[in-house]
Amino acid sequence: MKKQYWLFGAKVSVLEHGENTESRFDWIEGNFSVGSQSPLHVHTKYSETFYVLDGEALVVTPGVEKILKSGDSYFIAANTPHAIINTSSDQELKALVVASPSGFAKLIHSAGIEVVDGELTQQKPHDMKLVEELLVEIGDEILGPPGARP
Repeated sequence: MKKQYWLFGAKVSVLEHGENTESRFDWIEGNFSVGSQSPLHVHTKYSETFYVLDGEALVVTPGVEKILKSGDSYFIAANTPHAIINTSSDQELKALVVASPSGFAKLIHSAGIEVVDGELTQQKPHDMKLVEELLVEIGDEILGPPGARP
């Protein structure tokens, strides 16, 4: 089984990363708790394809609010501000993310907090100095807190 990490409250696993894909993509599985929201953010060096395995997500980009259900996907081009929300009131959102070219997995491996067996929520805070350095390196920028819209 792949290691699981906490990344801003989401439980994520790197299924594949750039070292094995000639830096072409990272493949991530994420579990997002009921009602969770990502901060408004942008990836400047890679695109993101978000695929829902189970649950329901709202993807918000400039001028678009798209509901995704199991089996749906949404492509987010590089330099597109966006946020992702678990809209379910009673179900965890399980999704796959493909980041292309690779870069996102480095943030997870370097700044993610390894999940301890039985943990249902993130218990430790992130090293925000490290997170900020990695965000600059991989070309990510936080534009607003959870709940902010483009």
